[in-house]
Amino acid sequence: MTLSAREVLLAAAEKADRQAEGSGDWWRSVTVSRNLYVAKAGGYLVMDRSRNEGWTPAATGGEQWGGGQRLGAEPATEADRKAWEQAGAPSEIEVLVPGKGGGKGKYGALTLSTSEGKASMSHTPLVDGDKVFWLGKNVTMQDLRGLPDDPRKLKKWLMASYAGHGTESSSEEMSGDAWLFKVSVGLIMDMPVTPEVRGAAFRMLADLDGVRVTENVTDAEGRQGTAVSVEERYESGGVSENRLVFDETTGRALANEYVVVKPGGLQAGFAPGAVWNSTALIEAGWTDDKPAS
Repeated sequence: MTLSAREVLLAAAEKADRQAEGSGDWWRSVTVSRNLYVAKAGGYLVMDRSRNEGWTPAATGGEQWGGGQRLGAEPATEADRKAWEQAGAPSEIEVLVPGKGGGKGKYGALTLSTSEGKASMSHTPLVDGDKVFWLGKNVTMQDLRGLPDDPRKLKKWLMASYAGHGTESSSEEMSGDAWLFKVSVGLIMDMPVTPEVRGAAFRMLADLDGVRVTENVTDAEGRQGTAVSVEERYESGGVSENRLVFDETTGRALANEYVVVKPGGLQAGFAPGAVWNSTALIEAGWTDDKPAS
């Protein structure tokens, strides 16, 4: 029997409530992000990959640390690999970037290396001395640890920051449900909230209209999960499915993916069903280990 999105989310909430809390001086997360491009010569698809680590201090007045490394670009599929090989298997691939060449319908170019880059580490003071994450607005660790674990109160708290537009641009309209889903995915994925608040976020999403469920999804790291998603529509005419992939047995997030529904804008040139952007969560939790400088 196929469960509804509401049933799947409520079941995930029960699992999330029972996750171990943990403790430590730092909240550490590790992600691998992937972005899909079209090669300028040959038209094959290229996946660019990077690994990112973040350390956020539990105490105020400290510094936030971040580490990053490009993992290299590679052909997206076996068919794309054959096309890349036919093009001479270049180690530097020039790709098209929609919207970067002077406006709508224009393309810019970007050169991607197939080799790994050098790992880097940086650190910056916390914004205002205490802001650590963005959750509709800049929030403190105290804000995150004090979020309500009642889904109605959590929704009210989050929606107080909704202004009718998307999270990236104030000029692009976004529905309240799509905005709430997008912000909540970040909360569920890798923010240092309590297990009960993570469970409340799942329950809150269960009450949204238009949420759909897809079973047996394999994320970019090869892990099997279940996805819940909503559609995002863009001024460019493109439509994406913003989906959260999670492990039903634990309620833990695996990845946040964007799937092409209708090509357009940043997804121009991709076929419906293509995952054009993804962030896979490798690990997240409290630790006493300091970031290595």
